[in-house]
Amino acid sequence: MSKVSTLQAGIAPASLAPVRVGQLAQRLAARFKGWVLPLALIAVWEAVCGLGWVSANLLPPPSDLLATLSELVASGELYRHVVVSSARVAAGFAAGALLALLVGAAVGLSRELEAYLDPTFQALRAIPSLAWVPLLLLWLGIDEAPKITLIAIGAFFPVYLNLVAGIKNVDRKLVEVGGIFGVKGWRLVLRIFLPAALPNLLTGLRSGLSLAWMFLVAAELIAATRGLGYLLTDGRETARADLVIVAIVVLALLGKLSDSLLQLAERRLLAWRDVYDSGR
Repeated sequence: MSKVSTLQAGIAPASLAPVRVGQLAQRLAARFKGWVLPLALIAVWEAVCGLGWVSANLLPPPSDLLATLSELVASGELYRHVVVSSARVAAGFAAGALLALLVGAAVGLSRELEAYLDPTFQALRAIPSLAWVPLLLLWLGIDEAPKITLIAIGAFFPVYLNLVAGIKNVDRKLVEVGGIFGVKGWRLVLRIFLPAALPNLLTGLRSGLSLAWMFLVAAELIAATRGLGYLLTDGRETARADLVIVAIVVLALLGKLSDSLLQLAERRLLAWRDVYDSGR
């Protein structure tokens, strides 16, 4: 090895170090931007409550909410509520998304099925979540079945709509090329239609998961004794605004966490796309 190449080998890693540090700093700064608005709102909220402009009974300051949260964590009560609600959302979302995947693929690939099924689904989509509660109580009782069913209903429609739209927007040339190479039937669906519709499907899954958390609150109005929806109801009945707000904050954090996991999966699965990056 020559003297020049030896020097380059020793200098190159050192010269890359500032670049890596700069990239890391940029990533941390980009992530911190998302905290600016929440932290500013918390500061204003604490100041307004401290000045006595709002009654603490109606809007407790963030410091009181932190104390309530600490009590719930220390007693283990919050953990039990979170586990029960997360299990219900996971079961309902999985059931609704799987059914939407099967029905959406069938409707998207068949105009005949679309003519029969899609108008009904569009009508059912407009029904509010609370309107399902009395009917599910009559049909399924007060156990876990009506709660999971209601969450599945909420998750079904976004996944279904986005998948059907994604399949209908598949480039006709891709299908023709697949036919030339003898890709037909289910192979055509698995190798052409679903990969091409994957961006829409992942968007639908994220929307469906968000609605699953929203429908959870309505679901836990059905004779629930555990869960974040029950915690909301308990706070309302005991006139504890701090309990209600803590439950809302925990729901928001869980929804954001689950959406971030799906967003991470979306980035990995769609890494092949060459799309516009507004950060460049």
